[in-house]
Amino acid sequence: MRDYLLTLCVTAAVTYLLTGPVRKFAIAVGAMTAIRARDVHREVTPRLGGIAMFFGLCAGLLVADNLQNLNGVFDLSNEPRALLSGAALIWLVGVLDDKFELDALLKLGAQMIAAGVMVMQGLTILWIPVPGVGTVSLTSWQGTLLTVALVVITINAVNFVDGLDGLAAGMVCIAAAAFFLYAYRIWYGYGIEAAAPATLFAAILMGMCLGFLPHNMAPARIFMGDSGSMMLGLVLASGAISVTGQVDPDTLNLFEGGTREGTHAALPVFIPLVLPLTIIAIPFADLVLAIGRRTWNGQSPFAADRGHLHHRMLEIGHSKTRAVLIMYFWSALIAFGVLLYSVHSASMWILVLVVGLSAVGLVLLLLPRFNPHVPRWAESVVPPRYRRRRRRAAAEQLALREAAEAGLAPGAPEMSDGGPAVATGVNGATAIGARSRNSSHV
Repeated sequence: MRDYLLTLCVTAAVTYLLTGPVRKFAIAVGAMTAIRARDVHREVTPRLGGIAMFFGLCAGLLVADNLQNLNGVFDLSNEPRALLSGAALIWLVGVLDDKFELDALLKLGAQMIAAGVMVMQGLTILWIPVPGVGTVSLTSWQGTLLTVALVVITINAVNFVDGLDGLAAGMVCIAAAAFFLYAYRIWYGYGIEAAAPATLFAAILMGMCLGFLPHNMAPARIFMGDSGSMMLGLVLASGAISVTGQVDPDTLNLFEGGTREGTHAALPVFIPLVLPLTIIAIPFADLVLAIGRRTWNGQSPFAADRGHLHHRMLEIGHSKTRAVLIMYFWSALIAFGVLLYSVHSASMWILVLVVGLSAVGLVLLLLPRFNPHVPRWAESVVPPRYRRRRRRAAAEQLALREAAEAGLAPGAPEMSDGGPAVATGVNGATAIGARSRNSSHV
């Protein structure tokens, strides 16, 4: 565990430290996200954050290869090299897309090729477990098609959910944390070394997300772009493929004679074998709804629109920060709920806990304008919007500004020296004169 934590910290540190220089590079080369009708940001923001995340991935693999307790993963398995090859290819395509806006079908083909590269190097699904039946072996073509499908679906699910500041990185980090705990339990608890690569992938994935999040939380100073979102999806899918397709369920004594009792006894360990699919339930649901909505309206399934789940949450009154936190909540509830059930499936309190937290989530979702306050002694550890004194000071400042504008010519507020006021944007941009209300952040 100490070596996994060290790998995670090194990956996070490299990603965090490189994101700043990458932001300056993106501005220099003109890799900027323009403001479109379907976007929620209101200022031009650099992207290419996936560059820093890719070097974080490389640093994590390099450190793990030099740690005594983890270098055996590289000696006994070719999966880390397969992951690096596929990630490098999809990252390169993503970088080109962030700069030149590639066609959607071209990106889809690149995703399939990246999955094929991993399959050629041994990262593929060899069998699948079926409750009550046992282990079903797959042919070479079946395993390849299933692997490619899982990679493409996961990549696009993560890419679809990347619509708010910090949303995709946070949700993938939550998914990776739940998956890490499960894979580590399979490897350490059952002594199955075949689960070690998936455990390493999950630790590195958490480091990539944690290192990038400080730069990407609202207001974001840089976006990960397709170079980041597609790579996160590929790494997440790689862990799923490694556990589901490489760890033989028979070694866990899952199926005892195929009886109903044996199948029920196998559920605690069987369910997490599809955990990577359940932890992207929200992005996958968003993907399915988007494809159905666009097809129904006679549009291409790849056509961008403003109908994603996070867009609808903003429309009913949630702020960007609250919408992101609610999506975090639902992702954690699904992922860790399945994880807890895998450990104690016979415990009724887990079901009660999940139902209770679901009710809390629904209340938060249906009360977009509810703004709780905290005691004065706790104001220093919560966001400014929940601080009473900060809110009163902001209201007084707004009143003074409106009074000053009422006594001056429209659009020409003055400073104490008589010069025009300078409004500074969240990403460092400046504009002369008063800012229009229509250009404020959603």
